Amino acid sequence: MAVFQYHPQIIEKYPAIQAGIVLGQAANQPTPEALKQAYFAEQEAVKAQIGDTPLSEIESLAAWRAGFRQFGVNPTKYRSAIEALLRRLTKAGDIPSISAMVDIGNLVSIRHRIPVAVFDMDSSNHAITVQFAAGDELFTPLFEKEAEHPEPGEVIFIDGNGLVAARRWCWRQSDQSATKPGTQLVMFVTEALHPAGETAVAQASQDIKALVETYLDGDMLTGIANARQPAFEK
Repeated sequence: MAVFQYHPQIIEKYPAIQAGIVLGQAANQPTPEALKQAYFAEQEAVKAQIGDTPLSEIESLAAWRAGFRQFGVNPTKYRSAIEALLRRLTKAGDIPSISAMVDIGNLVSIRHRIPVAVFDMDSSNHAITVQFAAGDELFTPLFEKEAEHPEPGEVIFIDGNGLVAARRWCWRQSDQSATKPGTQLVMFVTEALHPAGETAVAQASQDIKALVETYLDGDMLTGIANARQPAFEK
């Protein structure tokens, strides 16, 4: 059964898209101290590596900016998740710890400079599909209760229940899809559009798998989705 897939129209318009998927059983929890220390150490390392380099000059971020423009979104008004994270890190100095699963996703995201989404899969037995929005779908922003509609033509993640799990591709996740204290079945999705994207998502997936298995005693499997293989099946 497919658990993550790209609609053919996405593949046609974005043939360079690469995704790495890490799926499995793991109990979400407050971040263990050893993981928290590794997370903040990674932040310091990334700040040192970036230095004074403008974020717009980082190849992977520039590719997401171009991708956003292709579906009509201003990437400086709506920043990709990885650009928002690195912007927070370089301007505020740190990214707060939230939970073990989110911290793992953010740690790997800033390490490889690519977006990492973390989905609670306990309530869904269907694939998440990346597709263009019709505009009548429902999206409930994180920590909110009122639903809204995506703009027609924007890239969305939509689940098998017909709910939008993420808007503007990797801009913002829904409240329903976010991991919770009781999350047991989780899916991490790493994505890239730049030329070295295939290598980046593969390395990121292996890092996520290792971190989840080390700190959360998880049992994880990995896979890919791209133009050659648009769906990941478990």
